[in-house]
Amino acid sequence: MGKYLDPRADLTFKKVFGEHKNLVISLLNALLPLEDDERVESIEYWPAEKVPDRPLAEKDSIVDVCCKDNKNREFIVEMQMSWTDSFKKRVLFNASKAYVAQSKKGDDYELLQPVYALNFVNENFMNDVDDYYHYYHLVHDKYTDKVIDGLHLIFVELKKFKPQTFSERKMQVLWLRFLTEINDETRVAPAELLENAEVSQALEIVERAAFDDGEMRAYDKFWDNISVYVTLENARKRENIAVRQEAEKAIADAKKEVEDAKKEVEDAKKEVEDAKKEVEDAKKEAEEVKKEAEEARKEAKVKMLDTARRLKAMNVMTIEQIAEATSLTVEEINRL
Repeated sequence: MGKYLDPRADLTFKKVFGEHKNLVISLLNALLPLEDDERVESIEYWPAEKVPDRPLAEKDSIVDVCCKDNKNREFIVEMQMSWTDSFKKRVLFNASKAYVAQSKKGDDYELLQPVYALNFVNENFMNDVDDYYHYYHLVHDKYTDKVIDGLHLIFVELKKFKPQTFSERKMQVLWLRFLTEINDETRVAPAELLENAEVSQALEIVERAAFDDGEMRAYDKFWDNISVYVTLENARKRENIAVRQEAEKAIADAKKEVEDAKKEVEDAKKEVEDAKKEVEDAKKEAEEVKKEAEEARKEAKVKMLDTARRLKAMNVMTIEQIAEATSLTVEEINRL
């Protein structure tokens, strides 16, 4: 059994950053994209009723700490244990609600202060990029130095963080190491974490010995709930994948059926065209046969007339006999 509890759990995260202002100030200054003259100096925690609502399905997978500083800038810090496709939109929704909630009827919009949503995500969700730090804000499409200062959304993919491959600010590295390296298995904290006063204080807070039996039961229940949630979420994702694959297969099958039907229609059209051609060829052949027959008939008649003419000239047969022998009529023979 390790000396420490995992700081990502609801109980430990809130004990560190929800009860010690100096630590959440250090975390915000380390992780937020703030210039030196914008650093957080002091904060007040939000009252419980102001903390953003979370969907019932996600209530056991999200840990949050909310506060505002002496400049009235508002900060929402969340630990998302399991990624969902709707998480980004929910973060934007809650940050927007916090921004709008600042305005009282008749207030000048100039009084509105920025809202920062700092979100630690315990799963990878941007698998097509290597960066673990993602900052979203309102920037001009062409002139990127033109910014509307209002909503600032930061997402940190904890599993991508590797301190040896990145060159972040020192405190950013230390806090991310605290969140990624300290867990139930940790017996001795890294020296670099112990040497920093703020991170060392956070380590003392998450020492297992600092928690009573009731808190340990709550801690264990949190991880049980996370396990159940992740199991259900993975099952839902698998079901969605299966449904999507089934839908894709159905679409592919339907497309194939359409293509097959088109091919059958084309084949039928070709058969019709071939049949038409055969009919035309047959008609042409019949016309040629008819023409040949007509020519043969004319040729035969010419021969018969010639034969009848010679027989008539020989005067050896009667007209009737010549007509019978040549199949000509008496009138035709008489005209010879």
